[in-house]
Amino acid sequence: MIRRVTAPSLFPPPTYSHVSVVEAGTRLAFLAGSVPLDADGRLVGEGDPVRQAEQVLVNLEAQLRAVGSDLSRVVSTDVYVVSGEPAALSAVWDVVEASGLRTGPHSSTLLGVACLGYPGQLVEITATAVVPDAVAES
Repeated sequence: MIRRVTAPSLFPPPTYSHVSVVEAGTRLAFLAGSVPLDADGRLVGEGDPVRQAEQVLVNLEAQLRAVGSDLSRVVSTDVYVVSGEPAALSAVWDVVEASGLRTGPHSSTLLGVACLGYPGQLVEITATAVVPDAVAES
């Protein structure tokens, strides 16, 4: 069970929750950073943070499916964007907001960073998600 909380004494967040509470005993998946590489390891959307964010979300969905979860069960993300410009961060956030991650809404942090792990990489998202009980252990 996921309970999403917005603290009444804080500014209401536009599309995320302040806190996601997961009941003890629930299985969680801690996902490695989803990156903008295709199945052959090629960078998608060189120089385009919006296109990279779209590919990152496609890859994130694949990671979640692999463990029997989905975007609606994500409780927390960290969104990394190589930029110090609020407009670039906002453009990537718009992609995140338009995705199934908005269903939650999950708890999230959006960060501008100096660089990421792959040459030309501009976006990465890490996530924690609930895995439903109906999924058999691998």
